[in-house]
Amino acid sequence: MLIKKYLLVILSAIFIGIGITGYHGNGSVSAEENDLKPGDVNVVPLQETGPAEDRLNLIIFGDGYTADEMDKFREDVDRNQNVQWSVEPFRSYRNYFNVYMVETPSADSGISCDPDDENIRRNTVFNLEFDRNCPADELERRIMYGAGGSEKRSEILSEHVAPALDIPADAQNMQTLILANTSTYGGIGGTHATTSGGSPQGPLVSLHELGHSLGNLNDEYAYYYRGEPGGVHPNQEPRSFHHTRMTAEEMIENEAKWWRWLGEESESGGIIRAADPDGYESGLYYDSNVWRPSKHSMMRHTGFYFDQVAREHMTQRITGMRNRGEMPLSSTPEGEVGSEDVLWVETMYPRFHELTVTWEINGEEVTSEQNSRYLELAEFELKVGDAIKVTVRDQTEFVRDPEFLEGPRMTQTRDWIVGEPLPKKDTEVQFTNHASTERPLAHNEIAYVETANPNDRVLEVMWELNGEEVMAARNSRLFDLSAQDLPEGASELAAIVRDPQQTDGNPDTVIWTVDNGMPEAPRTLSEPLASLSEEGNHNVYFNEFDMTLEPEDDQEGFVVGELRLNGNGWYNYFGFPDETIDSPFTFSHSGTDIKELTYGNLGTGGLSIVTFERTYTEEDPGGAFVPGFGTHTIEHRAIDASGNIGTAEEFTATVLPGESPVCTETISGDHNGSLVITEGIICLDEAVVNGGVEVEDGASLVAFNSSINGSLYADNANTVQMFGTTVGGASTINETASDITLAGNEFNGNLTLSDNVQVSANEQYGAYGPIFAGNTLNGSLVCNGNNDDVTDFGAANVLNWPAIGQCAELGVSVPSIKSLVEELKEEGAFSNAAVTRALQLHLTAVAPYENRQEGDKVIKHMNGFQVLLDHQLANEMISEKAYDRLNNQVEALKNVWR
Repeated sequence: MLIKKYLLVILSAIFIGIGITGYHGNGSVSAEENDLKPGDVNVVPLQETGPAEDRLNLIIFGDGYTADEMDKFREDVDRNQNVQWSVEPFRSYRNYFNVYMVETPSADSGISCDPDDENIRRNTVFNLEFDRNCPADELERRIMYGAGGSEKRSEILSEHVAPALDIPADAQNMQTLILANTSTYGGIGGTHATTSGGSPQGPLVSLHELGHSLGNLNDEYAYYYRGEPGGVHPNQEPRSFHHTRMTAEEMIENEAKWWRWLGEESESGGIIRAADPDGYESGLYYDSNVWRPSKHSMMRHTGFYFDQVAREHMTQRITGMRNRGEMPLSSTPEGEVGSEDVLWVETMYPRFHELTVTWEINGEEVTSEQNSRYLELAEFELKVGDAIKVTVRDQTEFVRDPEFLEGPRMTQTRDWIVGEPLPKKDTEVQFTNHASTERPLAHNEIAYVETANPNDRVLEVMWELNGEEVMAARNSRLFDLSAQDLPEGASELAAIVRDPQQTDGNPDTVIWTVDNGMPEAPRTLSEPLASLSEEGNHNVYFNEFDMTLEPEDDQEGFVVGELRLNGNGWYNYFGFPDETIDSPFTFSHSGTDIKELTYGNLGTGGLSIVTFERTYTEEDPGGAFVPGFGTHTIEHRAIDASGNIGTAEEFTATVLPGESPVCTETISGDHNGSLVITEGIICLDEAVVNGGVEVEDGASLVAFNSSINGSLYADNANTVQMFGTTVGGASTINETASDITLAGNEFNGNLTLSDNVQVSANEQYGAYGPIFAGNTLNGSLVCNGNNDDVTDFGAANVLNWPAIGQCAELGVSVPSIKSLVEELKEEGAFSNAAVTRALQLHLTAVAPYENRQEGDKVIKHMNGFQVLLDHQLANEMISEKAYDRLNNQVEALKNVWR
C-alpha cells in the first residue's frame, strides 16, 4: 500500500512554546491533547524554524472532520506535507517555513454539495462546499468557503493563531490551507487555499494552488471549462511570465521571458522551448496561439514538477518572504563597533546548499574568513573609521536572472564603522536555533546551529558523528552531511557548544538522527502476456497494464512514490483518481478518461492530458493524437520523510493492440501426438504438444507458455496468437484472416509469414502488419504478401539467421546485436568482462551510422566487428557457439544495408 508508515503529528508529549524544529521562540501556541469536540480550537506547531515575522507561515485547517476523525485529519496533513516537501523548491527551502495545524472538529463528516458523496448540505466549521449549489455539477472541482466560513477562519486566525505567532492575522507572509474531508478531487487557490484531504491528488492540488498564491503562476490549461477547448489566444504577447507568443530567436534577441532556460531538459518533461513549431502550444485557458515553456508542469497537470521557469520565480518569492521582498538576515546591529569586537550574521538555511558569506574591510575581501558567520576584528589592525561590510548571497542553481540573484530577495548586506566598542553583554551558553530534531536529517542535508552571540568572543561548537569528533567542522555553524562518509542506515550527529572562557561550564548539546537508508518503491505489475526477460523487467501486454507501488522506508513518516514514463518528467504516484491512494496506477494506450481529464496515457501528449486532446488531428496544436502502442520504459522511486530520494528502478513494457479471443477449448499438460485444430479457438496453456500443430480454415490458436515439439502450420486460420511458447520445428503461417500476434516465443526452425491480413485493433492508430515482438528465431525469417510490414512494436527480436522481405528491417539491428552480446555474457560465453566491453564499445560506435541510415559505414564497421570476433575466437576468448550466433547476426545486418 502507498502509505507505508505514518508519523502521527500529535503525540502524548506536547510542545508548548518551543518549536519542534529547534527554534527557541517566545510564543505560546496551544497544543493540549484533549478530547476535542465541535467548537474547540487546538493549534499545533508542526514545524517552527524561526520567528514568524521572518518566515512563511503555513496554517493548515481541516473541515468536515469530526472529533472521532482527528487521527484521519492528522494523517491527511502528514501526507499533504510530505508530498509538498518532496517537490522543489519546497524540498530545498523547507527551512524557510513555519507550519501549524489547527484542529477544529465538525459536527458532520464530509463537506457540502459533494458530487461524489450524496451531494447534500452538511454542518461543518467552515461550511466548505463544492460550488454554492446542491446538487453540484459532477465536474465541479472548486471547493469554496460557504456562508460564514471565511468569517470563522478570520476569527480563529485573530484569536488563536496570530497572538501566538506575534504577527497580524492578515500578515502577507501567512498562507492558509484547508483540507476538506472528502476524497473528491478539488480545491481553489489564493492566500486562503483549499484542497481535498482524502483525494489521491489532494496534496498536488494544494501544491498547484501554492504555485498561484506564492509563485504568482498562471494556469497552463488548454481550457477554462473542462471538456471544452479554450479557443484562440489573442494576437498579443501575454503578461504571464511563463506564457509567450515569441519564438526562441525573438526571446534571445530581446533577452525576454525564459530565454536563459531555452534548450534545457525540463524538470517536468520535454525540452524548454518557445513559440516555435516544436514548442508547446496552449495555456492560459486557450488551446492555441499561445505557448508555455514545458511539455508538462504542475500548473498544467497536477502530478508533474514545477519546471525551471516556474521554479525560478517561486524560489525568489520564497527567499524574499513573498511580498516582503527581502531575504531575512540577523546580524550585529549596524553602526559603530570596536576594533576588537566580534561581528556575527545569522542567515537562512537552505537544506542542500550554503548561502555565501563574504566579509570586506575597506573594500578588500577578507579571504581567510570566506563563508564564516563571524568576523573577529581583533585579528586585524583596524583603526577608527575603517569600514566593514558583509554580503550574504543565495547562489542557488534554481535562479539565473541577475535581477533576482543580485536583488534584496537573494542578496543582503550589512555595514559597520570602527568606532565606539559594543557594550559587553551576558550570554548563556546555548543553542538558540538548529535544524529539526523531530525528523531525521537527509543524508546530504546541511545541518545548522545558531548560538548566543557575545560581542567579545565566539562560542565554540564541536561536531561529533557517531561519537567521533569531525575536526574539519570544528567551530562551524554548518555541517555538510554530503561531505561525510556515512555508513548505510542511521547515524547520530551531535553538536556541542562551549564557552572558551569557561572551562568548567556546562555545554549545550543537540542530537540528530541522520538517515542514510534510502527509501524504496517496490512494484507489483499486472500479469503479462509474456515476459521478455528472466528478471521479469520487460513484459508484453494487450492495450494496458497496472503498476502498484509500495513506497517504504526504515524511518517514520509518509513515503512519497514517483514514476517517470520514457524519461519525460517525474510524476507523483498518488494511486489512481477516483480510487484509494493505494490503488494501482493504470497505463493504457490512450489513457483513462475521468471527468474530462485523462490519466495513464501512453500516447502522444504524455501521462496526463485533457480528454478532448485525444481527438486531435494534424490541424490541432501538437498534431494528431496517436495511441501509445509500442515499448515504454517506466522508472519508479521513493522520497522519504527526510527528503532522501531513493535510487530509481525501471522496467520495460511493450503494449500491443488487440486482445485474446475467448477459448472454446483449453489444453494443458502433455498432449501426445500431433494436434490438428479444425474449428473454434483452441488455447494451449502450459501445454506440451509432442508433435506438430496444424491450424485449418477458420480455426484459431492461442498459446501461452507452451511447447510444440514439432512444426507449426497454419493456413487460412482466423487468429494465431503465441506468447512465451517454444516451437521445435519449422513454422509457416499463411493467409490468416484476422490476427497474427507472436511475442516472447522461441522458434527453433525457419518461420514464414505470408499473405496474412492483420485487422487493426485500433482505428485511430491505423494499419499495421503481423506482430512479431521479442521473439528468438534460430532459423531464417521470410515475410511477404502480408497486408503491411511485419512490426515488432519496439520490442527487438533476436534473429540468428537472416530476415528477408517485409520483416527485413526489424530482424536485426545494432541494438539487437548488443542485446545478444548481453545474453551471451549471462550464459558465460566470454572468457572475461573485457571481451564484452570490447564488443559493446564497437557496436556503440556503429549505432550513430545506423541511426543516420549510412549503410556503407555500417557495413564497413561491421566488417571490423567480424575481425574482432575472429581475433577473440582464435584466442579462445569466445565460445564457438557464441561466435557463430554473432557472426550470423552481423551477416544479416550487412545484408539489410547492402
